[in-house]
Amino acid sequence: MKRRHRLLLFAFGAVGIAFVYCAGALNMPAWGQYRGPYGDAIARLAVYQRHATDTVNAVTYDYRGFDTLGEEFILFSAVTGVMLLLRPEKQRAGEKKNQEGGNPASFRDRAALSETVQVFTTAIFGFSLMFGIYMATHGQLTPGGGFQGGVLLAAAPMLLYIAENTEAFQRIVSHPLVEFFEGAGAAGYALIGIAALTMGAAFLTNVIPLGMTGDVFSSGTIAAISACVGVEVAAGFTLIVYGYLREILSRAAREGQ
Repeated sequence: MKRRHRLLLFAFGAVGIAFVYCAGALNMPAWGQYRGPYGDAIARLAVYQRHATDTVNAVTYDYRGFDTLGEEFILFSAVTGVMLLLRPEKQRAGEKKNQEGGNPASFRDRAALSETVQVFTTAIFGFSLMFGIYMATHGQLTPGGGFQGGVLLAAAPMLLYIAENTEAFQRIVSHPLVEFFEGAGAAGYALIGIAALTMGAAFLTNVIPLGMTGDVFSSGTIAAISACVGVEVAAGFTLIVYGYLREILSRAAREGQ
C-alpha cells in the first residue's frame, strides 16, 4: 500500500473515531451526577447478596463475570501472539553456536546504574511483591483486585531488572514455569465457571460458600476468580517483558554490539 493510501485510510479512521468520541462526550452526565439505576441497585444489594464490601469487584467477577472472562482471554491471546512473534529464530545450518557477537546468548546486558538506584530499587522489590499479593487476594474487601494485583506482581521482576540487568531478571523468571502459571490462571477462571455447571447451576454462578462479610475468605467465587486473574495478569506481563528483552539482546548480538 502506498504512503498516500495509508494516510487517507488513517484520516478516515481518525475522523470516525473523533466523531464517536465527541458524540459520547456530549452525552455524558454532568459532573458528580449519576443517571443509572444499575449502580444504585448494586450498591444496595452486593454486600447482602455476595458478602463483598467492594461492589466494583462484585460486578466485575460475579454479576458480569462472563464478560470479564472474555477480557481475560483477550489478554491471554495477546500474550500468546507476542510470544509467537518474538519466538527465537532457529539457527542456520553451519553457523557457529558460540561465535562472539553472532549468537544472542553471547551478548550480555550489563547495568550501569548508581548504587543508590540499585539499593532503592532492590529494596522495594519485596514491597511490590507483597502488595501485589495483597491486592489480588483482597479485591472483594478493598479497592483493587486481580488485574491491579497482577500488574504489581509483574512489576517486581522488572524492578530487579532495573536494579541489575537482564541476566538477573532471567534468573528469577523460569520461562516454562511462568508460561504454566499464565495458562493456569486463565484456565482457573473458566474451571470455576464449569464447576458451577457440575453443581446444576448456571455458568459462573457463585456456588462457593460466601463466608462472613469483611473476612478475607468471604464473597465465594469472587475472591477465587480475583486470585486467578492476578496470577494470569502477572505471568502474562512477565512473559511479554521476557520476550521483548530477549529480542532486544538478540538484535544487539546480531549487530555485533
